[in-house]
Amino acid sequence: MLISIEGIDGAGKNTLVSALKESLDRPVEVIAFPRYADSIHAQLAQKALYGKMGDLTDSAYAMATLFALDRYGVKDQLQRAKESDTVVLLDRYVASNAAYSAARLEDDAVMEWVHDLEFGTLSLPQADLDTAVEVASERAQARAQADASRERDRYERDGGLQERTAAAYRRLADAGWGGRWIATADADTIISAIKDLVGE
Repeated sequence: MLISIEGIDGAGKNTLVSALKESLDRPVEVIAFPRYADSIHAQLAQKALYGKMGDLTDSAYAMATLFALDRYGVKDQLQRAKESDTVVLLDRYVASNAAYSAARLEDDAVMEWVHDLEFGTLSLPQADLDTAVEVASERAQARAQADASRERDRYERDGGLQERTAAAYRRLADAGWGGRWIATADADTIISAIKDLVGE
C-alpha cells in the first residue's frame, strides 16, 4: 500500500511520517522525495534550486520533469510495495509536483500535464491515499535559523510560492486528484484513518 504525505516545506510531513511509522503494527517503509542522496535527477534539481544550473529553475516544466524522473527511479520498488502487505509512506509524491508547478505558473492546467507525465508516460503507481497537511512555513525559516549550515533553497525562500502551493494542495484534495485524500493538519485524524485503511 502506498500512502503519500503532502505539504509545503515546514508543514510537518516528516513528523507525521515518523508518527505513522511508530503507530502501524506492520512492516513500514519510508521513501522521501526528492531522493537527493540516491538520484542523479534529484541532485540536478537540488543544484538548480541553489542557483548552480543556470536558468534551469526558470522552467517549471523542466524542474517537474527532473522530480518525476527521480520517482521513476524507484518505480519497480513502488509497484512491488503496492502489491504487498508492506505499507510504504511517501514523504511527498506526485501531488507535490502538481501543486508546486501550478503555484509557480499560477495555472492549474499544469496539474493535468503532471498527471499525464507521471501516471501516464512514466506509469508510476498511484498512491492508495494522499494526505495533505496544513501549512506552517514558519517552520522552514526556524529550521534555517536553528541550523546555520542549512541554507533555504529558492522555493523555500519564496513565501508567495509557498502560499500558492498550499492553496494548490487544497484544490488537489478537493478534486480528489489522483485518488483518495485526507486533507487535515490533525495528525491523530490522519493516523486513525490510515489504521482503518490498512485494517488495524
